[in-house]
Amino acid sequence: MKITDVTLTLFAWDGIPPTIYGGHTGKFSGSSSLGLLRIMTDEGIEGQALLGSAMNPATTDGQGLITHLKPVLMGRDPLLREVLVRDIWRRQRSAGVRAIGAVDVALWDLAGKAFGQPIHRLLGTFRESIPAYASSAVMTSPEAYAEEALSFQAANWAAYKIHPPARLREDIAVCEAVRRAVGDDYILALDSTWSYDFPTAVRVGLAVQEMGYLWYEDPLSDQDIYNYVKLKQKLHIPIMATEYPVTGLDGYAPWIMAQATDYLRGDVAVKGGITTLVKAAHLAESFRMNLEVHHGGNSLNNVANLHVIMAIRNTDYFEVLLPDAAQKYGLAEDITVDANGLVHAPMRPGLGHVLDEALIARKTIATLR
Repeated sequence: MKITDVTLTLFAWDGIPPTIYGGHTGKFSGSSSLGLLRIMTDEGIEGQALLGSAMNPATTDGQGLITHLKPVLMGRDPLLREVLVRDIWRRQRSAGVRAIGAVDVALWDLAGKAFGQPIHRLLGTFRESIPAYASSAVMTSPEAYAEEALSFQAANWAAYKIHPPARLREDIAVCEAVRRAVGDDYILALDSTWSYDFPTAVRVGLAVQEMGYLWYEDPLSDQDIYNYVKLKQKLHIPIMATEYPVTGLDGYAPWIMAQATDYLRGDVAVKGGITTLVKAAHLAESFRMNLEVHHGGNSLNNVANLHVIMAIRNTDYFEVLLPDAAQKYGLAEDITVDANGLVHAPMRPGLGHVLDEALIARKTIATLR
């Protein structure tokens, strides 16, 4: 089998509601674009992936994918994935990690279709369902967070995670309001999106530690390993870092060596695909650490994340980032959470996705070749 073509069809994502997750996103709304990546072969088997998100249009990375990664792929056997992934990572500085991630996901989709199996079966299935947690946007008041948390608790979701306003007293007030609303036994987590200096991180951390929060995520700057080590010495609530920077497997090594985080973190978009994410999970497992998978930024990345989650032992939850309208687009059938708060493994070959072909055709902007 040989790769005969690689194309990226750009299509508009309209109707994105006003949304903010922290200072790293600002408030975004309106329109973005996704790119449908197609890796085609001489046997008629095609691997697909989506590039882009509501915050990062596919136009940002799309041309780099075609210019720098397509020449590496053309004419080669798509099932020799490990060597292909090695070679496309050599173009990281030119193409970017998100483009590498999309290519890797498409190669896994193609392999699953070639062998007639869902990707998690190729990886080695560990489970076929997992609890979901709701992950908030930044909201207008403590009461708004509390009301939303209660709604997901009532729907049997496993947990609720707060993205706070990123101001010391307001953040503590939000965490207190949510804990009061849901009671002492419901699982809560805090993701402060790299917003604090060290003294503020200590104060917020002590507060949520006292409230029994499950983990304390990204309180400090994303590469501030020095202060993460100090923070861990001050707190006993588990710390979660390493979601960013956008990097590959080797980016995790200094965090583990310095004992700067209790969890590893990542997703197929910002860590370069399924291949890197699985290796990172196995790396974490060797240190008896969990890797909790971050949302993927678009519907098909979330499907790819879900395949990884079904194939690794050391993760506990599936993240659903809110609102849906800023995260889900382009599929005829998207991931759903059942009445028991569970997300289930895809069972069709490859990613097992069904594209909304009519929407993509209607919203097509251009095809990059």
